[in-house]
Amino acid sequence: MSEITTKPRVDIRPKTERPRLHKVILLNDDYTPRDFVVVVLKGEFRMSEDQAYRVMMTAHRRGACVVAVYPKEVAETKATRGTEAGRRMGYPLMFTTEPEEK
Repeated sequence: MSEITTKPRVDIRPKTERPRLHKVILLNDDYTPRDFVVVVLKGEFRMSEDQAYRVMMTAHRRGACVVAVYPKEVAETKATRGTEAGRRMGYPLMFTTEPEEK
């Protein structure tokens, strides 16, 4: 009788990584009305009145505030839309993004 040798079965599965998250940051300026900032935060980031007010005041006091954390494309889109909302009204409202530390 002949011996049959078999190779061990190896499962090769690609490792999938979670997308790297990015922070959306609200930058303070001295010209955009507070009420308008709250409206943008409520509209673009789906915040309640209280949440939006707290974020706006934190940015006002500290110079900047993290608004939310999203995958890169979503963060960039929301930051751009928030900034453009200010530009349309003639305000220097500014949102930026940066990678979240691991």
